[in-house]
Amino acid sequence: MQFSAPLKSNSKKIMLLGSGELGKEVVIEAQRLGLEVIAVDRYQNAPAHHVAHRAYVVNMQDKDAILEIIRREKPDYILPEIEAISIAALFEAEKEGFNVIPNAEAVNKTMNRKNIRRFAAEELGLKTGPYEFVTTLDGMKEAMNRLGFPCVVKPVMSSSGHGQSVARSEADVEKSWEMAKEARGDASELIVEAFVDFDYEITMLTARNGKETIFCEPIGHEQRDGDYVFSWQPMQMSELAKKRSQEMAKTITDGLGGQGLFGVELFIKGDEVYFSEVSPRPHDTGMVTLITQSQSEFALHLRAVLGLPLGFTFYGDGASAAFKSEVHNFAPIVDVDDSLFSDNSYVRIFSKPEAHKGRRLAVALVFDKVDKAIERARELIKKISDA
Repeated sequence: MQFSAPLKSNSKKIMLLGSGELGKEVVIEAQRLGLEVIAVDRYQNAPAHHVAHRAYVVNMQDKDAILEIIRREKPDYILPEIEAISIAALFEAEKEGFNVIPNAEAVNKTMNRKNIRRFAAEELGLKTGPYEFVTTLDGMKEAMNRLGFPCVVKPVMSSSGHGQSVARSEADVEKSWEMAKEARGDASELIVEAFVDFDYEITMLTARNGKETIFCEPIGHEQRDGDYVFSWQPMQMSELAKKRSQEMAKTITDGLGGQGLFGVELFIKGDEVYFSEVSPRPHDTGMVTLITQSQSEFALHLRAVLGLPLGFTFYGDGASAAFKSEVHNFAPIVDVDDSLFSDNSYVRIFSKPEAHKGRRLAVALVFDKVDKAIERARELIKKISDA
């Protein structure tokens, strides 16, 4: 592959649609290869804006505004980095010859839980828990009575766990309905899922470059309110469960097609594997790969997009812990204890321009045997605060 310099007439360009902390790491990897980067998001000074060559602020669901930027910049690759985005703009861009990663239809399927669940369960035959889609409170009550308690309620379209809840009894039904309306995206329809009796859940990072498919070591994670707070790699699991997880991840990513890295979320019960969700981009739980692998999930994503070889070395066990703000601040300060910067741990600050309660502002990373790494990550995250 030939590489050029950015800001030249022959520069190779990538455009990020969505410029959060995950996109920022993708941009850093792109800069290392001399790619020209355009970062687009709904608010000014988003994390990836800080490291891109050019940045735009636009309503991400405005088809015409997105297309105007694409046509102006003429990127070689368009990388959607968020769910709440105009899918019509992506289909039109693809029709005009632009390369959407992995492809517009894959983004369309994965950004909407109804689309991806039906595709996985009904078209590909992947094992999932029972589910129903509802649009009214009465409909949700009826679905819950059929599926039984506890059950999980999610908007068909949201990000970072917004709007997601667990209803453990009839007393929680109306609360779950109200929480679903807090979604970033489309809360006009909800998915109600029977609670799968699983032992643990994993993210199987899966990369496709058009020639091969590779898998990272499985990532275990802990969620609160539908959003990740701790992750670790590798997740200890049987060889059979791991093999079945890889097979399921390959089935869903083959079905979606295209190139890039996918975060495939799975439930594990003994040796049985159940499909949960998939994101056609780096996954928040995969931030742990910044310390465990020679090529992080962000580097692998870029390599896969460019069609480069996907080999990497797994250095060893590690864990990550997300720091979430406790305050609302238009000029946030993240106070980090010196102990986070040691021979086997460090912190990454996302540099978000505004903080609000529950917003991720940083991640602590630890390199050690899994149990020790998780314990250390839990300790270290308590030594970060904000104001």
